[in-house]
Amino acid sequence: MVHLDVLIVGAGLSGIGAAYRLQTQAPSHSYAILEGRDDLGGTWDLFRYPGVRSDSDMFTLGFPFHPWKAAKAIADGPSILEYLHETAATYGIDKHIRFGRHVLRASWSSEDALWTVETTKESYTCSFLYACSGYYNYDSGYVVDFPGLKDFQGEVVHPQHWPEDLDYAGKRVVVIGSGATAVTLVPAMAPTAEHVTMLQRSPSYVASRPAADAFSDKLRAVLPEKLAHHVIRGKNVVFSSVVYAAIRRWPAHAAWLLNSTAAKQLPASIPADPHFTPQYKPWDQRLCLVPDADLFRALRDGTASVVTDEIDTFTPDGIRLSSGEELTADVVVTATGLQMAVLGKIELTVDGKRVDVHDTFVYKGMMLSGVPNLAWCIGYTNNSWTLRSDLTSQYVCRLLNHLDATGTTICVPEIDPAEYDAPPRPVVDLTSGYIRRAAHILPRQGSTGPWRLRQNYPRDLLTLRYRQLADGAMHFKPSRKPVEVTR
Repeated sequence: MVHLDVLIVGAGLSGIGAAYRLQTQAPSHSYAILEGRDDLGGTWDLFRYPGVRSDSDMFTLGFPFHPWKAAKAIADGPSILEYLHETAATYGIDKHIRFGRHVLRASWSSEDALWTVETTKESYTCSFLYACSGYYNYDSGYVVDFPGLKDFQGEVVHPQHWPEDLDYAGKRVVVIGSGATAVTLVPAMAPTAEHVTMLQRSPSYVASRPAADAFSDKLRAVLPEKLAHHVIRGKNVVFSSVVYAAIRRWPAHAAWLLNSTAAKQLPASIPADPHFTPQYKPWDQRLCLVPDADLFRALRDGTASVVTDEIDTFTPDGIRLSSGEELTADVVVTATGLQMAVLGKIELTVDGKRVDVHDTFVYKGMMLSGVPNLAWCIGYTNNSWTLRSDLTSQYVCRLLNHLDATGTTICVPEIDPAEYDAPPRPVVDLTSGYIRRAAHILPRQGSTGPWRLRQNYPRDLLTLRYRQLADGAMHFKPSRKPVEVTR
């Protein structure tokens, strides 16, 4: 059985970033990345639907140690995937990736201070397990069993499993959904299709911003590459943090601004209410970003339209709505959302006892109460994913170095539920459908201290990078017997 000091699960954005931090901040620790797919990239290798792109600027979604060089700050999926391949090759991370290793289960032994990790191909042991697999279920998206779906004679596709040979040129397309995927698909498909209709049960907040950052381009023209990258990254972090705080502080004003801005970009035939006036507060769900107002442009030029209604049933030729209106379609795209998965659906046991992740509390947004030597890398919901995931990876390196320095082998956050009676609040605290559907599997967060996951990068930067590791909740222990392993 092969032993590594650290096993990283997932070779996507988080896993590649974690590997770099291990190589540079905890270089004495051996590691491997176990990737269930046949290539790296994670989300950016999985999603291949038209127009797939980032919804955060690449100066913050990209790595702080490897500057984003392309012109567009809001980048398309293939460009991001190329950037990930380049990063992995530049730092030799690709040599540590073991593809086709889907992790099935992991068992912790306190006596040995080791995880035994079983994959579809072989087993490993490691001293620390770091799950960088995100929180989406890669096997399938959320599929709705619409009435009459079997009667529809056209093609039905889900964005998560986009057919390479799908031909929608000159065809009538209906995209069901109102989230980030739907607002991306509609303008991307509109120039080729005969017409694209976005069918939504309820609207989302939609904000437009330039795909290119003119200020950043000017800065990169006069400053050295790395310095420019850090300045731009810092500027974007401050801007996004201030905007988010303002939106949450004054939600009514923010809603008015978002709605009125959308109304100015819509044609007279499409009123903002009800099509772009949500009933929830801004940032109760993620804002939908449309670069260069591409969605509004498609609506103005008539290649796309939006309908707000509920589906009564599918028909052989399309969809009949609750209002009685019928939408004719050749292709229906069910952008109905994603399904969540915790820790890549790895079955966990600690000293022979199965771990129900929902019964645990999340410590500092990354570790599970009562589960030793394991971290789960998740990013922000209100900001770039990488801002949070990179802080998490650096904190993991601090933990590993602390274990070495103190001669301990086990680190475990512990909480007494009797003394800390927090409500069942999921770690991802949004009202989006995919979060509500997964509430029964997600670990919980508390309301105070290290058990609360704050959507605040400046605060997390201080907490995770500089505060002492021993804080009363994190416990460091020696193993019960010396570890003897073969590398």
